[in-house]
Amino acid sequence: MRIARFTADGRAHHGVLRGQSIQLIEGKPFRHIKLTDQYFERNRVTLLAPCQPSKIIALGLNYHNHAKELNQPVPDSPLTFLKPSTAVIGPGDNIVYPSASARVDYEGELAVVIKKPTWRVAASEAMDHVLGCACFNDVTARDLQYSDSQWTRAKGFDTFAAIGPWIETELNPGNAVVETYLNGKLKQRGHTRDLIYSVPEIINFISNVMTLLPGDIIATGTPSGIGPMYPGDTVEVRIPGLGTLQNFVVKNNV
Repeated sequence: MRIARFTADGRAHHGVLRGQSIQLIEGKPFRHIKLTDQYFERNRVTLLAPCQPSKIIALGLNYHNHAKELNQPVPDSPLTFLKPSTAVIGPGDNIVYPSASARVDYEGELAVVIKKPTWRVAASEAMDHVLGCACFNDVTARDLQYSDSQWTRAKGFDTFAAIGPWIETELNPGNAVVETYLNGKLKQRGHTRDLIYSVPEIINFISNVMTLLPGDIIATGTPSGIGPMYPGDTVEVRIPGLGTLQNFVVKNNV
């Protein structure tokens, strides 16, 4: 099932994709999905980021090949950081290149979306707390990441958390290919079999630190091949069986 969030008639809604139509969901899709008999034509609505998280928890160095790429040791436990909810954008939205940075990188990732309050959950039960998966771009001001002692500024600019185009509830996060394309050229290709810490292990680890709420996003890390993008570029994160998240890089005119 593909769950989308979209605008129609000046309002935001959730719905389930049915070919070229979207069947409206009553309310939000987290605890229970209650379908209505109302449909919208997909080409007459605008897709939004599929959820509105209270927080985004992201993983650093969670692919073996990415750790090798950076000549970094495998972390002894999941390396986590936060991105603010204000960084979220959806499919087709612009990534704004901040004037404070001279290098902004793409980081294509698989994200999981939490469906119910999650606190101290065992790895064996973790997937019961997942609504589904989405494509994610952990946009990073790489020069600021290197210059700052912490990653908050480099990871936290508005528009630096692209997610979408929808949430796929049937995708196995342990068996997924993650690809990133820049202007149509393949730049990253990884498989979640290469994850250092699996999704259940990540949820177990994070939920022993903080409570995860419905709609919260966990970005599971990026494979090797990270690189810069510039105003005028188009970046796509593709996960076969899920879809393509496309965004455009623009210059900050402020």
